[in-house]
Amino acid sequence: MKILVAVKRVMDANAPVHIRPDGLEVETQGARMGINPFDEVALEEAVRLKERGIASEIVAVALGDDATQDVLRHALALGADRALLVNTQTSLQPLGVAKLLQAVVMREGPELVLIGKQAIDDDAGQEGQMLAALLGWPQATFVSSLQIEGQELQAVREIEGGTETLVMRLPAVVTADLRLNDPRFIKLPNLMQARKKPIETLTADELGVDYTSRLVVERLSEPPVRAAGRRVANVAELVECLQAEGRRLEIRELL
Repeated sequence: MKILVAVKRVMDANAPVHIRPDGLEVETQGARMGINPFDEVALEEAVRLKERGIASEIVAVALGDDATQDVLRHALALGADRALLVNTQTSLQPLGVAKLLQAVVMREGPELVLIGKQAIDDDAGQEGQMLAALLGWPQATFVSSLQIEGQELQAVREIEGGTETLVMRLPAVVTADLRLNDPRFIKLPNLMQARKKPIETLTADELGVDYTSRLVVERLSEPPVRAAGRRVANVAELVECLQAEGRRLEIRELL
């Protein structure tokens, strides 16, 4: 069974985020970048399936410019067999990503697509669902446990108030939650070997799909600075402060 894993290059979760002067994008120049944590979990699960003899090949695919090769090297070091870069300079939106991935799936013919449930940069969480819809495949989202026997997939997914178990036939699309596994630590020799492995590259236009953005970002802005907190001496003073704040909000609404 071939598994396709989509990975994305994002800013390090611990790096400070700044908006560009034009207010249209987040500044990534000089920022620490790396693989999206949810995608790394998806990749780890694919490697474990291969180690159990369920998967025969793992193909990692990423969409982006030449700098995106670093996350594909990371995927190769973690255990992917092949890496494919869909090269584009365009800032992609979820539907465009799903269409490009659909074309890659039709080209590669995997029986399972694994992808993180969301990317930590935009938190859209839409690509997996859109891809399943475009392919006409069953899907399991926010998966925290995965079992495959023959052509049957059983997934436990996180829902409000608990979990839900889904059973479906392959091929299928699965989006990974962080609870699915803990990615392994990559050893230095594996990183060195990954640097020597080839990365297949093709342009987004070669896939012959319309990935034009449908949404226009007019402006980004940082959240307003929160007012400083206030320490109160007792419950009575707290109640008084809350009542005063309630009256202030009511007056503002009337105005």
